[in-house]
Amino acid sequence: MASILPLPPAVVGEFVGRSHADLGRVSELLGQYPTLIHSAFDWGNGDFETAIGAAAHSGRRDIVDFLLSRGARIDIFAAAFLGKVSLVKAFLHESPAALHQGGPHGISLLDHAKKGGHPEMVAYLAHLINPEKARKAKPKAPAKPAKAKRRKAA
Repeated sequence: MASILPLPPAVVGEFVGRSHADLGRVSELLGQYPTLIHSAFDWGNGDFETAIGAAAHSGRRDIVDFLLSRGARIDIFAAAFLGKVSLVKAFLHESPAALHQGGPHGISLLDHAKKGGHPEMVAYLAHLINPEKARKAKPKAPAKPAKAKRRKAA
């Protein structure tokens, strides 16, 4: 059974902070404190961040995958980063306001999707945020080449 004592705040802060960029240290800290996997750090003013949240908005797929393999709880922001369209759709079906809520550090759902580099996810969220703009931005099919006119022989 895991300890019921709270984790040292400095350890939580380092774990979440290192989850932005340092897989080695994240792995090491998790080995020492397995319950860190579900911890969140309060950066102040309600800006709570988990390790998976830090890795997602930083574009660190390797760290996100590692944390998920160790039992981290996926949230809508990590799902957007990973391009999990069906999961994001399910989240938004149940909680439509999540589309406009900021994640860690106020970073938007759309920015998480952009960081993940999944065009389908970006297009889906962009359409929900601004359907008119997304419709106009869709690439048009290339025009058919004009038929060459035949010259009549004189």
